[in-house]
Amino acid sequence: MPASQDVKRSGQSDGSVARSERWRILFVLLAVIFMSLVSVSIVNVALPAIQRGLNADSSDLQWVLSGYALTFGVFLVAAGRAGDIMGRGGIFLVGVGIFTASSIAAGLAPDAMWLNTARFVQGLGSGLLNPQGVGMIQQYFLREERGRAFGYFGTVVGISVAIGPVLGGFLIEAGGPDLGWRLTFLVNVPIGVIAILLGLLWFPKPLFHRPFELAPGAPGLFGRAVRTLDPVGSVLLALAVLSFLYPFLEHRGTGLLWGLLPLSGVLVWLWLRWERYFARRGNKPMVDLEIFRTGSFTNGTIIMSLYFLGMTSIWVLVALYVQIGEGMTALESGLFGVPSALCSAFAANWAGRRVNRYGRRIVIVGLFFALLGLTASSGVIMLHEYFDLGVWWLLLTLSFIGLAQGSVISPNQTLTLAEVPLEYAGSSGAIVQTGQRVGTSVGIAVITAAVFATLEYTSWSLAVITGFALIGLVLLAALAMGFKDLHDRRKGQPATMPARRSHAE
Repeated sequence: MPASQDVKRSGQSDGSVARSERWRILFVLLAVIFMSLVSVSIVNVALPAIQRGLNADSSDLQWVLSGYALTFGVFLVAAGRAGDIMGRGGIFLVGVGIFTASSIAAGLAPDAMWLNTARFVQGLGSGLLNPQGVGMIQQYFLREERGRAFGYFGTVVGISVAIGPVLGGFLIEAGGPDLGWRLTFLVNVPIGVIAILLGLLWFPKPLFHRPFELAPGAPGLFGRAVRTLDPVGSVLLALAVLSFLYPFLEHRGTGLLWGLLPLSGVLVWLWLRWERYFARRGNKPMVDLEIFRTGSFTNGTIIMSLYFLGMTSIWVLVALYVQIGEGMTALESGLFGVPSALCSAFAANWAGRRVNRYGRRIVIVGLFFALLGLTASSGVIMLHEYFDLGVWWLLLTLSFIGLAQGSVISPNQTLTLAEVPLEYAGSSGAIVQTGQRVGTSVGIAVITAAVFATLEYTSWSLAVITGFALIGLVLLAALAMGFKDLHDRRKGQPATMPARRSHAE
């Protein structure tokens, strides 16, 4: 089928919102996405200062990162479905409020326990707001404008990734050993407050609507609530994600923790059985499993999961290499990502305007850029090791990674969700994001473990090149899925949900 049909066949949008209002809504969404991403990258840079300021041990520092990732990943799909049912704008603003309040709590933390509790809550807030942002873009934008909106989304991702480490280094140096790391959390507060005020002013009203009217006929309010919100499915999936992620995030745990992995498989099986049973009873499940029969959604979700499984480890390895292997500062380490992030912002904007024309081919080219960047960066590290080439040449080679990020993430998001019914936009987007979270956690744990294992026998340079090689293998798998999706579309394979389930509008 023509690439232009990749997005156009999703004729689902909210026509009640004027064009100018749609772009104002997008401004609020992007401001919050910017805040949440800057917060993540700043924390990575701030860990040494937090350790000194709170006298925290390595386990405390681990949970500063892992606690946020855990609650974020666990609540994504349930939060997405809640937004689909109860109103995406209202749930989004609740998430922003929780994220902002927990940022204040983190910035004022007197000890490591307080800080980690605040980070758990911050992850919850981020888990609530992120699916709504994707769902609202899906709801209010159509065809070319949807591609442009996701393109701006990718641009903000690139800029926030660039600014975060540099801003974090500046705040830590300007604020001193105790105040500096606190400012890395408190910087979220004005953005969050302004976003809430603008959301209350600009988001369509009502922000919430009565969800239980979607499931009439059940005995009493509680029965209608159960039939509509699917609490059993929500709990089963949350436990499955929790049991899968926890062993990868709790690096200091015993071997018994890995027993949670088969348990997560059992929980996923129970969740699938429950969702089918729940739907057969005439209810609306939290995830309509028919969406996995949509080829573009299934293929795109796999591509994105594989991409995050590999690519998110690159910046972890670069930071370890230049700080520990080369003895550079955290601020210098942050500078290595600036050209890449700016290239990502440019590529996302360019690709967003052309995704309707070129379709999945943009994603495939982006994956080739990623492989080129990995190969070239490995070459620079090798030449630095043996011929004393300047390590700053990585700024150039890592720019290809930025082009890959801008060409893959936002266009793939647009194409993956293009044919999903609007009724499930939030929960479907959350499935894609859950794949990203799982891929990120597993990839960082496995690839960094392989690098440290290699480091026992060789230098930092060769250990990082080993890590880049593993990432390359994962990206080749993602590339294979990209070609599969392109092949499916050219064959004219049915890519939409069956008609009996397409009554979402």
